[in-house]
Amino acid sequence: MKHFLYLLFLGLIFSFTSTAFAQEGNIKIGADLNQFRNTQGGFFDYSDPEAVNIKVSVWGFVRYPGRYLVPSYVNVRDLISYAGGPTDEAHLDDLRLFRVNPDSSQTLIKFNYNDLLWGESLTKNKEQIPNLVVGDVLLVPGEPRMYFRDYFNMTLSVVSTLISLSILILNIVRK
Repeated sequence: MKHFLYLLFLGLIFSFTSTAFAQEGNIKIGADLNQFRNTQGGFFDYSDPEAVNIKVSVWGFVRYPGRYLVPSYVNVRDLISYAGGPTDEAHLDDLRLFRVNPDSSQTLIKFNYNDLLWGESLTKNKEQIPNLVVGDVLLVPGEPRMYFRDYFNMTLSVVSTLISLSILILNIVRK
C-alpha cells in the first residue's frame, strides 16, 4: 500500500509538470525535420526550402569548420558568416577557394578578404567575391598566435626541465 501511494504521488507530479511545461511551450517532444538546422559532427544545414541548395565545405581558421548545406545564391562572404566568422589566427589576405569544374579540371581561386573589410574607400574596380558552386571547398589559412602567457609557459617548462636534469646529475655525481 505504501509503494502504491508513492507511485501515485510520483505519477501526479510527473503529469502536472509535463502539462505545465507543455502549455508554456518549453518542452517539445520530437523535432520537425524541416526545421533541422545543426547537427554534431561538422555538418550544418542552412538550406532554404524555396531555393536550390548545394553542399560546400569550409576548412581552416573559422569558428565552425565543416560541411554546409546552403542555398545556391550564397557567396563566400555569407559562407564565412555561417561558419561563425574567422578566428583571430586567420589570414584573411590569402583565402582560397578550391573548385572542381564540370570537365573534372581543378581550379584554385585566391582572393584577399582584407581589402573588402578594411578598405578605406570605395573603388571603381569591383572586387569579385566568388559565388559558390556545388562541391566548393573554402580554405581559410592561418597560424596559431602566441601570446605572452604562451611564451612564459614554454620558457618556464624549459627552465624547470633544465633544473630537474641538473639536480638529477648532481645526485648521480655525489653518490
